[in-house]
Amino acid sequence: MFFYFFGALFLFLFLLIQYTYLSLVGLNYKLKNQHSAVQTYPSVDVLIPAYNEGMVIKDTLEAMVRLHYPGSLKIYVLNDGSQDETGKIAAHYERMYQNVYHICVPAGHPKGKSRVLNYGLSVSHGEYFVVYDGDNQPEANAVKNLVEGVLNEVGAVGAVGTVRTLNAHHNLLTRMIAIEFQVFQLILQAGRWKANRIGSLPGTNMLLKRSVVEALGGYDVYALAEDAELTIRITASNQAIVVVPQAVTWEQEPETLHALIRQRTRWVEGNIYLMFKFFRKREWWTKKCLHHLFYYLSVYIFFPLVLLLSNIAFFFGVFGVFQLDFPFPFFVIWFVAYFVYTMQLILAQWYDETLDLKSIFISFIMYFTYAQLFVWVLINGFSGYLHTRRTKQTKWVKTNRVPNKKSYQSCKK
Repeated sequence: MFFYFFGALFLFLFLLIQYTYLSLVGLNYKLKNQHSAVQTYPSVDVLIPAYNEGMVIKDTLEAMVRLHYPGSLKIYVLNDGSQDETGKIAAHYERMYQNVYHICVPAGHPKGKSRVLNYGLSVSHGEYFVVYDGDNQPEANAVKNLVEGVLNEVGAVGAVGTVRTLNAHHNLLTRMIAIEFQVFQLILQAGRWKANRIGSLPGTNMLLKRSVVEALGGYDVYALAEDAELTIRITASNQAIVVVPQAVTWEQEPETLHALIRQRTRWVEGNIYLMFKFFRKREWWTKKCLHHLFYYLSVYIFFPLVLLLSNIAFFFGVFGVFQLDFPFPFFVIWFVAYFVYTMQLILAQWYDETLDLKSIFISFIMYFTYAQLFVWVLINGFSGYLHTRRTKQTKWVKTNRVPNKKSYQSCKK
């Protein structure tokens, strides 16, 4: 047992050192990265998959109509049979603005975001399209920055921006989620692009060339992590997704443990599906695709597994099921791993100018609190994946919304 525990600890330390390297590289990229305006801005369609988004869709559309884009920009609300005020609000904005369209998506199976996006592609015609979730509030230049990023990068067919937390200060949980996003979405994305010329689609605030996605067959309607699955296919076709930190959107994150676990369980299910699909697709076995696979596995699988193994060893040790005689270096390795994890969180907040005494304290306790949630998320994810495989049914699994109490402008310093 000691061998496995010690090995898991070394794996944990290796992952954290790798993430620290990417964080430093990413910070350097974000501090120095600049992009230039382009001579001609292509037509862009904004696709907003919407299912029962009545609580937040008004704020979302207010942000969309404030987008500043020099070229043709059309906004499509893809209403997948919502039973709340979503349709009424979207129809109101359609009447008010010539470039807003309320699209009623026909009923069909399997349900979910992927099928809705495929339908959105069939009714829109822009050269590029950008996806925003139903609760997103992009900053005015977000789409413009994404387009400039992709057009200034040779070989790029897509671009991804930054996702910020609109309700970061609602409670302790949302504060921890915001810190997590600052590390994994703000810095590691930039680090992976700078180090390996690799970008990953985050599901929102992402721009893609329509012809490329259509040539790849559109979205996989059975993929819950449709963004990760499409990332692999684009990478396998030797095309790049550039990271554009200046393109910022604000979104609402779960405010309860139940909502968070439900959301992250879906992410784990989607990445397990992707993992099994990956091993069936020999054309995906390229260096950059393997980089993506390792990244997804380390975030959603390896990290929770290491936590689970260490918790099991601790539990059995406390109740005397077996005795583990750890040599001194073990404690040093454990402390270094914990220290590196915490310093990543603090570094990300320092860069974003959100670091204060409270956030420092939260960073020091996140390993023992927030991080441990993902052990249960991993177990739930495997269970949900097996259920989906058995029933062969997918459905909308979305984060429960609450009324927005603020816009992104009030969140910025």
